[in-house]
Formats: sequence, C-alpha cells, structure tokens
Amino acid sequence: MKNISQTNSNNFAEPISTQIYPLGTLNTLSKKEIARLSQATDEVGMILRQCALAVLNSGEQGDDAESMLEKYKNFSLQVHEVNRGIHLDLKDAPECAFVDGKMIRGIRELLSAVIRDITYFHCEIKNESDYDDKNPSFISNSVFEILRNANILNSQIEPNLVVCWGGHSIPRGEYDYSKTVGYQLGLRGLDICTGCGPGAMKGPMKGATFGRAKQRTLPGRYIGVTEPSIIAAESPNPIVNQLVILPDIEKRLEAFVRIAHGIIIFPGGAGTAEEILYLLGILLQPENENLQLPMIFTGPASSKDYFQKIDDFLNFTLGNEATKRYKIIIDDPTEVARHMNYRISEVKDSRITNNESFYFNWNLKIPNEFQIPFDPTHEAMSSIELNRSLPKDILAANLRKVFSGIVAGNIKANGIQRIREFGPFEIHGELELMKAIDSLLNYFVQQGRMKMASSNYIPCYTIKKV
Repeated sequence: MKNISQTNSNNFAEPISTQIYPLGTLNTLSKKEIARLSQATDEVGMILRQCALAVLNSGEQGDDAESMLEKYKNFSLQVHEVNRGIHLDLKDAPECAFVDGKMIRGIRELLSAVIRDITYFHCEIKNESDYDDKNPSFISNSVFEILRNANILNSQIEPNLVVCWGGHSIPRGEYDYSKTVGYQLGLRGLDICTGCGPGAMKGPMKGATFGRAKQRTLPGRYIGVTEPSIIAAESPNPIVNQLVILPDIEKRLEAFVRIAHGIIIFPGGAGTAEEILYLLGILLQPENENLQLPMIFTGPASSKDYFQKIDDFLNFTLGNEATKRYKIIIDDPTEVARHMNYRISEVKDSRITNNESFYFNWNLKIPNEFQIPFDPTHEAMSSIELNRSLPKDILAANLRKVFSGIVAGNIKANGIQRIREFGPFEIHGELELMKAIDSLLNYFVQQGRMKMASSNYIPCYTIKKV
C-alpha cells in the first residue's frame, strides 16, 4: 500500500490519499465490470463514493449524513485494473481509517465489500435482460443473489442466526443491556446480524464476542446489513466482519427476514418501528400463519414503559393477530437467550419438515406492498392511506412507509434536503389513528430516540389531526 500523505507539520490529522488492493470477499472483477465502474453514471459514482466514505468513517459517532459528506467533500475513489486484479485510488480519505499510515484491516475488508456489492448490483443484476424491480419473484431472487455473492449464505451452518434490531440513539443502560443479551447469545454459539451501525446494532455484537471468547468459539459471524441511503448516517461498527449492501431499504428488510432464524428487538425510534411493522405485516399474511420465526421484544427494567407503549400501539392498529406473534421479556438477558435458542431449534425442525433451506427462507410470503421501493417525497407521504378499516397487512405496509419517511427526513441526506426545501412532511389519516401515531412519535422525541443530537430535535413531519 502506497501512502501519499498522512499528517501536517503540526501533527494534526489530515485526510489521507493512498492506493490499496482489496481484501476479503471481493471477487475478481472482469474487464467489462471495471470498464463499467470507470464509466459509471453519476448515480452509481455517487452511491459508490458515499458507501465507501461511510465505511472509511466506521466507528465515528454521529448520524448526520450531510455533515459527513461535507466534511470529506474532496474525497474520491477510483477503481483501476492492474496485473494483480484491481487497486483502489483513494484521495482525501478519513484519517480515522488508518493507523501509522496503513489502513485498518477490518475497514479494508468492508471497503472491498462496498466495491463488491455496488458492482454486482449495477453491473450484473440491473443489466439482466429480465430486470424488473416491480416483480416479486425477481426482487426476491435479486436479494438472494446479492447475499450469495457476498458469501452470507452458507449451506453448511445449521440455524443459529439472530437478527437484532434497535435504535442507534439509545441511553447507556439500554446499550449495556443489549451487550449482555449478546453475551448470552454468544455463550450459546448464536451468530448476530444487525443493521451494522452503533447503539443497539453494536451492543449485541460486542457482547457475543465476549461470550464466544469464553466458549473458545471465535470468531463467529457478525453480519451487517445496510443500504446506500442509510449507511452514511449509520456507518458500520468495528465488530462487523461480514458486510452486505442492498440497493434500497425494502430489499434490506427482506434480506433480514429471509436469513433470520429469530429476531430480537431492543428499544429504538422511528427506524425500529418501521422494522417491527414490516415484519408483523408479513407475518399477518395467511400464507405465513404457521411460519416459525421467533420474535422477542426486550430491554432493561427502565424500558418497560417503552415496550408497553409499542405494544399498545400495535394492539390499537393491528390487533391481537399481530401482538400474539411476539414475546416481551423485560430485564432478563439469560431468559431472552434461552428462549431464542429453544425457538431456533423449532425453526430447524420446521425447516427440515418443510424441506426448506436453513440459510434463506424461500417459503416466506412477502407481498408487493412490502417489496416495491417507497420514495418518501412530500406528495408520497401526504398520499399514504391511513385508516383502521384497511386490511391489517395493508395498514401495516402503509404505517411502515410513514416511519420510513420519517427516518429519511431525520438522517438520510436526500430526505434532509427535501425537508429543508419544502418543509416538514404532512401525514393525513383517520383522526384516532393520527392521535396514536402522534403520541408514539412524541414519546420517541421525548426519550431522545430520533437522532443522536435529540436535545434540539426539530420534527421533520406534521401530523394532521383533522
């Protein structure tokens, strides 16, 4: 690796320019793929740059994508073919990615994952003759192919993957609790998959590392699943050892539920509510009625009121058919891990009985409403139909879009820009339902769950209770 610049004469860190070879699971690129990357459209070039910058900024605190992009506005990345495959030219890269002028190995691996996934989607999947981003079968196959290309799918591993969801902006007590749950999961040999960011996405991975170390079963799998518009605001935490970038939030969510053998949900904000509504909306499908996918809500004693608020909201909007699909366990990490481990054994038995693969749940029915990418423009947000007379799965899908739009307005660069230009999103619907949504969102704001700098949080939405 050739280092061009490192620090200035006053010993203050400066952005670094360097050349590196990829490391990890990046497959060798063909001449055609390299040519396509070199001639990338503005869209692909922007996605590649943003994801690469987020990975190079791994471990740094913050959830403001615009600030990070502005701080490193001169950063650039180019892919070049050489006799040993490819090398990456980095200009003005974040100094936190280097130690003594050399890129940290884990970050180098994650950077290679960025090139791999962006290349695969834009150069392979989007160029297939039957490409159709509105066809459910094509979408699910695309998710499968991206995961397979990233070596996430392993037919030799029995069911042991626990997806953990929760907020990036959480108090220390909740973070420590998520770490303790992870420790108990690690003691039982369970692998962890999260959204790869900080907070409740980092805690379980860190705890599981200690649990596995005690059992001498290191390293374990710490899978981070993300997408381009959110990775800049939630850069991968340092424990992630397998990163995969899906093209959009809907495919990211589908990847989670297809590879999960069980799901644990810690306290969070609008993003966690979006994930809960996505999963419950799918589980409400009649075809998924007998599907084995354990779902646990858990947190320390201090979060008891939080889960009561979530449970009340879900009961009010989706009813008992939804609330019976999850179990709430408060302040008992050992019981969470025991229950999950036992339920995953049931998942294994069910997969064997139904002749289903362990590594990707093809039998899960995911309707179009949950697969078609939702672009949260002001018009789209104000047009979402919100009424409890809707079928429960449709209401869940529409509520998911509401929270997805709020996440975009809070932390995604394009969403922040839209709010700046046109003001807050307007959300319309049935009066009592609007009151329930407003109450839940106000609770998130009061608890500081919207952004890391929540003390001066200005809502990106307006609830129209008319």
